[in-house]
Amino acid sequence: MRQAIAVVLLTCFAVAAPAQQKSAAGGRAANLPDFTSLMKQQGPAVVNVITKREQQPARGNTRAPQGEDPLQEFFRRFMPDAPERERGAPGAGLGSGFIISADGYVLTNAHVVAGDGQVTVRLADAKREYKAKVIGADERTDIALLKIEASGLPTVKLGKSASLQPGEWVAAIGSPFGFENTITAGIVSATGRSLPAETYVPFIQTDVAVNPGNSGGPLINLAGEVVGVNSMIYSQTGGYMGVSFAIPIEVALEVSKQLQVEGKVTRGRLGVRIQPMTKELAQSFQLKEANGALIATVEPGSPADKAGLKPGDVVLAFNGQEIDDPNKLPRLVAATKPGQSAMLRIWRNGNAEEVKFVAGELVAEAKAPKPAPDKTSKPNRLGLVVSELAPAQRKALGIDYGLVIESAEGSRTPLRPGDIIVGVGREALKSLEDFNRLIAEQKSGDSVALLVRRGEATVYVPVEVG
Repeated sequence: MRQAIAVVLLTCFAVAAPAQQKSAAGGRAANLPDFTSLMKQQGPAVVNVITKREQQPARGNTRAPQGEDPLQEFFRRFMPDAPERERGAPGAGLGSGFIISADGYVLTNAHVVAGDGQVTVRLADAKREYKAKVIGADERTDIALLKIEASGLPTVKLGKSASLQPGEWVAAIGSPFGFENTITAGIVSATGRSLPAETYVPFIQTDVAVNPGNSGGPLINLAGEVVGVNSMIYSQTGGYMGVSFAIPIEVALEVSKQLQVEGKVTRGRLGVRIQPMTKELAQSFQLKEANGALIATVEPGSPADKAGLKPGDVVLAFNGQEIDDPNKLPRLVAATKPGQSAMLRIWRNGNAEEVKFVAGELVAEAKAPKPAPDKTSKPNRLGLVVSELAPAQRKALGIDYGLVIESAEGSRTPLRPGDIIVGVGREALKSLEDFNRLIAEQKSGDSVALLVRRGEATVYVPVEVG
């Protein structure tokens, strides 16, 4: 196990208010939250994390696209811009963290300590600073575990995020813009929030003010218990705009345990790309309700491939747990240890089936280059102008066959030039004649599911037949 010292800057977001105030109308006392005791109890265990490094680029941007076309809206979930993480200043990065053990273990965000720079942890008393070592960092959940050589340190009180409810008061402590031990408050907007490109974390959404420097700090309930780790905001300006997200403390602690023991996080792997079911897609696959996770692609040689899963299968349950949200499937698979078996209930050809698979180990994915379209085709029945991909382009993309869309002007679909059609329903394409035959078999007004690849994403797109 790698040894490391870590520093975490903790920022609490709360608006201190008297326990009672009189309303202007009737003079009656209205109970309002008082964060005074919370700040006194938890503030000492919140730290500043300072990283000396080269300037770090933002992991994504927070812009909500304005006036985008339907295709961008449809694909945004699969090829999104990530919510904003704090940008490191040239030569130095500033974040927050909190102490979880008296002997110096600190939790913070992975993006706070990204890079090879020196990490320093400054305690809340602003008198003690320690060089910190990074025990490990997990980019997928944005959690890092640090260790500082100290003892008898103040620690936070840990709670359970599962008990949080929308409308509940919470507070955050951290160092926004370098202002140490700042507390802000707000309410929980949602729990289990799924974000684009953040597959493995069911985020807590709040309206607690979070700004650069707050990352890695604790989210605290009124009982003074840490229920989350502040991670990111959604913004069009780079600053706080009323929406912030925290990682549930249970997720953070599970990751920290693996980092402490092994220095890394191990996750199970199925080897599929999925997308949500829509009403139109459910109709195409003969499903009464738009539930489950639709398999768009299956990686050759993957656990899913060995188990016999195919594009067009719909995963309805994992080990008996219903997949009411498609993002639930990757989390359940990831929590499965490599080598461990699991049972899937799937929908295939109008019937429910049970499929057993053995989880592999999740590793980083390779990126395929974008193809250059061949402009030689004519419009088809859907109003799409398509052409066949050259063998070299298919090889570069790792596909057996594909039709690149040259024009979609004659079709009311979210498709655009450069998208590649690789299948219709559950049938993979082998030729242009195949595609035309499958489309010709559809009745006018029917909805047909085209399996479409754009960049690294492959999804089913429902298209109405003219």
